[in-house]
Amino acid sequence: MRHVKVAIIGAGSAGLTAYRQARQHSDSVVLIDSGPLGTTCARVGCMPSKLLIAAADIAWHARHGATFGLDIPQIHVDGKAVMNRVRSLRDRFVGKVLKGMEGIPAEDRISSRVHFVSDHELQTETGERLQAERIVIATGSRPSIPGFLHAAGDRLLINDDLFEWEELPESVVVFGPGVIGLELGQALSRLGVRIRMLGVGGAIGPIEDGEIRQAAHQCFNGEFPLDADASVSAIRQVGPGVEVDFLDTDGTPCTETFDYLLAATGRRPNVDNLGLGNTALKLDEHGIPLFDPTTLQCSLPHIFIAGDANNHLPLLHEASDEGAIAGRNAARLPDVEPGHRTTPLAVVFSDPQIATVGLRPSQVEQQYANHFAVASFNFNEQARAKVLAKDRGLMKIWAEKDSGRLLGAEILGPDAEHLAHLLAWSMEQHLSVDQLLAMPYYHPVIEEGLRSLLRDLKTLI
Repeated sequence: MRHVKVAIIGAGSAGLTAYRQARQHSDSVVLIDSGPLGTTCARVGCMPSKLLIAAADIAWHARHGATFGLDIPQIHVDGKAVMNRVRSLRDRFVGKVLKGMEGIPAEDRISSRVHFVSDHELQTETGERLQAERIVIATGSRPSIPGFLHAAGDRLLINDDLFEWEELPESVVVFGPGVIGLELGQALSRLGVRIRMLGVGGAIGPIEDGEIRQAAHQCFNGEFPLDADASVSAIRQVGPGVEVDFLDTDGTPCTETFDYLLAATGRRPNVDNLGLGNTALKLDEHGIPLFDPTTLQCSLPHIFIAGDANNHLPLLHEASDEGAIAGRNAARLPDVEPGHRTTPLAVVFSDPQIATVGLRPSQVEQQYANHFAVASFNFNEQARAKVLAKDRGLMKIWAEKDSGRLLGAEILGPDAEHLAHLLAWSMEQHLSVDQLLAMPYYHPVIEEGLRSLLRDLKTLI
């Protein structure tokens, strides 16, 4: 039986940060992970997807050169070269993460899966027992695939598989117009792959606002068929492909065959194989430990949970923040302190981009009742957006009445990633509409659209 002060399960973004924080306060820390190492972001998430999107955007703009009076010869997409660059740079990003792990002493690492035997005891696959005073669960997440999609057989893909392609296929049906589905589906479409995107319930990305969702549906449907609330009656593997029966948006029965089916139907926390039933932890209806989002402490005070494993805010920067909080609190137990949580910020790298900042519209309504105002701005009317031929999308901002303090925002439009950061920084500093209007605005820039919206918002608060 090995005894340690802090055991951290998982070496992703949250786990690595938790380890480094805990190590500042204790020499008895172990990091447990069976691999593959390199973080979800670098291996199969943020970075390879952005590499694919970058290639897709170049192809898209070249094809639409006529908009600017440019006669560009026919564009040829070399799928093999595209995927070679994606995999090559992906491997470099993963390599940098692995190199950063080289400083972790060998005695602090355990390369194995583990499960709980009791509240304080862990066991590896080889039977090694570990007695830990404190434990941080940072096991990340994995794709969640609804059972009916398995009818696609070996033509069923997740994003992990896509980045191992050596060549681009001719066609893919994408199930799930969420963040992963929108980013990868649109990128593949722009690279010449025939795409159809199907969803359930009408959701598009993280958008809550009905008007913005409708605008997004119109934008994306201009590039590839998207039905966010599709009626699918059958899926079957047919030779080297997959056949899907569905109703078209006008109710017409359709059958279409694709090379692959990409399941972009969300992710689930990797907590179901940890043996949590062997502990006294209180779990929610999905089997995830209940925890305090400010301290990351679970119902058993010596156990903490951080990153995608808690399914609270499954984003890299949030995972790193949570890892820091959990690692510090675990090492300093019982001296547990709430960690600073920054203004919520999320970006979808589609075109137009989608961003959410601060409180969601439903949260604003719940917390502020009738004591808030909301204004919108349509990028169809924005001069800089027209210059760039990116005059599509809608932006809304919610603010508290009287004080004028910004509460939340949803953006569908050009450079949303940058507008969202400006708004997140402003909310973090509790700035008001008046204070933002007093800031400098250059001309002509996308940010002028933000100023126009704020002027309208000022008249409502």
